Amino acid sequence: MENIIEVRNLMKSFGNKQALKNVSFHIKKGETIGFLGPSGSGKTTTIKILTSQLHLTAGEVKVFGSPIQKLNDPAYMRRIGILTDNSGLYERLTIYDNLELYCNLYDVKKSRIDEVLKAVNLVSDKKTVGKNLSKGMKQRATLARAILHEPDLLFLDEPTSALDPVNTKHIHEGLKQLNERGTTIFLTTHDMAEAEELCDRVAFLHNGEIRKFDTPQMIRNEYADSTITLMLAGNKEVVVNKDEEGAQEIYKYMKDGQLQTIHSNEPTLGEIFVQLTGRNL
Repeated sequence: MENIIEVRNLMKSFGNKQALKNVSFHIKKGETIGFLGPSGSGKTTTIKILTSQLHLTAGEVKVFGSPIQKLNDPAYMRRIGILTDNSGLYERLTIYDNLELYCNLYDVKKSRIDEVLKAVNLVSDKKTVGKNLSKGMKQRATLARAILHEPDLLFLDEPTSALDPVNTKHIHEGLKQLNERGTTIFLTTHDMAEAEELCDRVAFLHNGEIRKFDTPQMIRNEYADSTITLMLAGNKEVVVNKDEEGAQEIYKYMKDGQLQTIHSNEPTLGEIFVQLTGRNL
């Protein structure tokens, strides 16, 4: 499977401050990748370099197999969708008119507008003027614009940070469908639950360095302990070891009809992040 993004020894400095330190990774076609970390960890800087909004200090970055400088070519930009903190709307235009303008720019059929508005739960608000939108509505409208042309590669910087749980769930379903149709997604977030929901692999970014990069399940497995928690009848909780003695206990509870649920004791991604970095998200 081809690599959509290849990054080798990426470094970025702002004056004396080093924002990214020797970062290397690759993203395959069709993957959804999450970069996780608190504010200031380098997530947004990474996206801005990958979308040619910032120049790198050192290292090598390729997108679609070509050097990052090629992204200035309109043919490449048409293959990319971007949602970042500076993705604005035309304040005097309605949501629909904003999207119609981009349909003209990207040569997209206008029937696509209602499709993306449905994906971000804004169909009933499409005639609302940009300046009258709440922060969450603006975020959903700019996301609609980013996916309007069904890009090959989609960059999302904290895409649900201003959204309530209902709209977050709606957005997640839309992103999964887009990914199933072939779009590769690069997502930054500090929401571990969002990363688990959407991402094939996640990177823990701390002080400009990748501390861990793997599937959520493999990361949890690496830090899981050697016990299993059983929930018995009467809401009684019992912890057993993953050994022969523990297996006998589980069998006994099953035979007696007491066993209700069984769970391996894996830490959450958030707990693992704290172990690795000493910081909360």
